[in-house]
Amino acid sequence: MAIARYTLAVDRRGRRNNNNGDEQTADFINCVAFGRNGEFAEKYLKKGTKIALTGRIQTGSYTNKDGQKVYTTDVVVEEQEFAESKNASGNDAAFAPVERQDEQQKAEPGDGFMNIPDGIEEELPFG
Repeated sequence: MAIARYTLAVDRRGRRNNNNGDEQTADFINCVAFGRNGEFAEKYLKKGTKIALTGRIQTGSYTNKDGQKVYTTDVVVEEQEFAESKNASGNDAAFAPVERQDEQQKAEPGDGFMNIPDGIEEELPFG
C-alpha cells in the first residue's frame, strides 16, 4: 500500500500585513494519504501546487529517543484534488506526473503498447 506524508501550507486570511514582519502568516498541516490517494500525492503534488482536500483528524503520541512523550496531529486524507487549473498556476510542470526510471519504457508511437523483446514468448504465461 502506498503511503504519502506531506505538509500542507494554508495561508491565514487577513493576516498578510503584519507590522513587525515576524508573525507567521500560514499554518502547516501534516497530512498522510494511503492507497490511491498516496499514489496521487507522490506523482502530482509538489511545493506550490494548490489542492483541496477532505479528511479526518487523527491524533497520536510516541516517546522520542530522549524519553519525552511527543504528541502528533495529522489529517488522514480521504479525498484530494487540484484547486486550480494548469493555466492558473502558471506552471504546467506542477501537474505533470513524476517520471521514474522504471516507468520509462518505450512504446510504439501511436499504438499505446509496449514493445516485447524478441525471444520472450517462452516466458509468457499465456499462448
